[in-house]
Amino acid sequence: MTSSPAHGGAALHLGTCAWSFEDWRGSFYPAHLGHGRWLEFYSECFGSVEVDSTFYAVPSRHTTEHWREVTPPDFLFSVKMPREITHDHKLHDAQTLLAGFLKSLEPLGEKLACVLVQLPPYFTLRHDEQIFRNFVRSLPSHPRFAIEFRDPAWHQSRIVHLLEKHRVCWAWHDMSALSRATEGPLDAMPLTTDFVYLRLLGDIKTKYDQRGERLHRYAGLQWDRAEGLDLWALCIEQRMGTVGRVLAYANNHFEGFAPETLRRLGERLGVPVRLPEGRADGLGGGQLEFFR
Repeated sequence: MTSSPAHGGAALHLGTCAWSFEDWRGSFYPAHLGHGRWLEFYSECFGSVEVDSTFYAVPSRHTTEHWREVTPPDFLFSVKMPREITHDHKLHDAQTLLAGFLKSLEPLGEKLACVLVQLPPYFTLRHDEQIFRNFVRSLPSHPRFAIEFRDPAWHQSRIVHLLEKHRVCWAWHDMSALSRATEGPLDAMPLTTDFVYLRLLGDIKTKYDQRGERLHRYAGLQWDRAEGLDLWALCIEQRMGTVGRVLAYANNHFEGFAPETLRRLGERLGVPVRLPEGRADGLGGGQLEFFR
């Protein structure tokens, strides 16, 4: 499992943005392993995951109970806040929706590391600052929250101070274009609380063509962002002595295959990531092997 409880003074947890990718069948998941066992299998390789499905629908308590039951005791979940709250309501008059969402997550208990609030690019400082301030002030102290801004205008000292005051994490992300992959991703992203939340998202232009069709099959490394990983590893190492936890998640679109991106990041941070190689009929069945 990919976590380090004492790496530079902070706990380091690596994971992917979601785990249910059919492209991973045969390249990460054993070819004949049923979808219902993918999370259990995934949690043998990684110590955390960012749940993407909650962005589209609030999970049932039965679902979150299942997530808890099939993962190891120290496994951590970060979950995306529903888009109904962030995109449709734009955080306005959403307290009832938020309460219902948090209720659905209760079965996760201590395995719930963070709720990610991914704001849309049309949520702007000019028009939405007061709504944002009210929302941040109303957040409960548990669970922890991280906020990802897609409009760079939010990079203001007063917004940093607001998040610091309420112990909300400013989520770091790397969405740099492939044409800039060798330039390094490190814009000035602030540290606003006692943990780091990093998303290696990649170039969204690699996702779909002009007709909305998928451009790639995400079953292996396709783009080399070694320089970017070097810089992110350095940034994480510099923060390890000042935070208690680092949550770092990779998307397929970053290098074409999120598990391999995390293996490469873990190698740079001295945290071995063992990925499966070969095929098996199920957990514990067949000749499943691992490689570094």
